[in-house]
Amino acid sequence: MATEKLTEIVLPGLVDPDGLQVRTAPIPAPADGQVVIRMEATGVSFAEQQMRRGRYYDQPPFPFVPGYDLVGIVEAAGAGTDPALLGQRVAALTKVGGWASHVVVEAADVVPVPAGLDPAEAETVVVNGITAWQMLHRRAHVKSGQTILVHGANGGVGSTLAQLARLAGARVIGTASPRHHERLRGLGVIPVDYHADVPAAVREIAPGGVDAVFDHLGARSLPGSWRLLAPGGTLVSYGSAATRDDSGSKQLPVLKILARVWVWNALPNGRHAYFYNIWAGHRTARQRFRGRLRHDLTQVLQAMAEGHITAQIAARFPLERAADAVRLAESGTAAGKVVLVP
Repeated sequence: MATEKLTEIVLPGLVDPDGLQVRTAPIPAPADGQVVIRMEATGVSFAEQQMRRGRYYDQPPFPFVPGYDLVGIVEAAGAGTDPALLGQRVAALTKVGGWASHVVVEAADVVPVPAGLDPAEAETVVVNGITAWQMLHRRAHVKSGQTILVHGANGGVGSTLAQLARLAGARVIGTASPRHHERLRGLGVIPVDYHADVPAAVREIAPGGVDAVFDHLGARSLPGSWRLLAPGGTLVSYGSAATRDDSGSKQLPVLKILARVWVWNALPNGRHAYFYNIWAGHRTARQRFRGRLRHDLTQVLQAMAEGHITAQIAARFPLERAADAVRLAESGTAAGKVVLVP
C-alpha cells in the first residue's frame, strides 16, 4: 500500500458540478480500532446535492470529500480490530468521505456484505436501505395488509422503501413522473402522477385514507400528506427536497418540519407524525445506534441477497467522472441511484 495513492473527489465550495476537484494523496494508515476500505462502489445521494449548494443542515465546512456511504474491501486494519475483517467486503455509512478510492472508518461501523452481491448493487441499499427500513419498521410499523403512500417512489430511497413495504405485505401507492410508471408497476407499486391531483388520485385508490405516508419533499408538502392519513395513520417526513435550490438558512426547512410535527402530535386524533433523522442517537447513544444500524442494514442486504428486492441503479460512473454523475442525479430523470465506481 505504501506506493499506492488514494484518489478522492473534493467539494471546494459552492460550485457547479464541474467545480468538483480530483485530488491524490498517500493512503492513510488506520489508527487503533479503524480499518481502511478499498472502495468498490459509492453513491450520489440527495445529501450531496444539498451539500453542493451549502444546504445540508449539518454539513462540514468547505472544502471536504463528499460521499454518504460505500461498499468495499477491508485492505488494512489497525490494532484492536478483528483480523478476520481483512479481505472482507463490507458496507459503511460515512455521511462524508465516501467519494475516495480508500476510506478510513471505525471498524465498529462496518457491516458485512453477503457473498455474491455485486458491490454497486449492494451500495444502492446502504443509506437508502437503512433509511427505508427504519422508517418502515421503526417509525411507521407498517404491517401486512396496510396501504402506504411513497412520494418519489422512483428515487433511491423511494424505490427501496416500496420494495421493502411490498415484502412486508403492504399495498404501495407511489408518486412519480409518468415516464417511471411502468417501472413502478414492475415493482408492484400503484403509480400516481405527481403532476396531477395527488390527493384525489390517492383517495380514489384508498377512500378511507392510507396507513402511512413517506414524504421527502418538505414542509410545503406535509399538510396534504397529513390529510391523506387514515385514523391511526403515521406520517414520516425525511427531507426537504423541494427546498434544494432555495436560498437562506439551511436549518429553517428542518425547523419548519419539526414545528409541524410537534403541532400534529399534540392533537388528540390518534395519528402520528415523525421527522426521520438517520443520525439520531449517533452521539448520545452510540452503541445502541450502531447495533440498530447493523441489524437493519443486515436485514436489507439479506433481502437483496435472497432476491426479494432488486437494486435500482440509474447509472454507474468512474469516480473521476463524479461531475457527470452529479449532473445526472440532479437532472430529475434518474430512476434509482447513481453509483460511482473505481
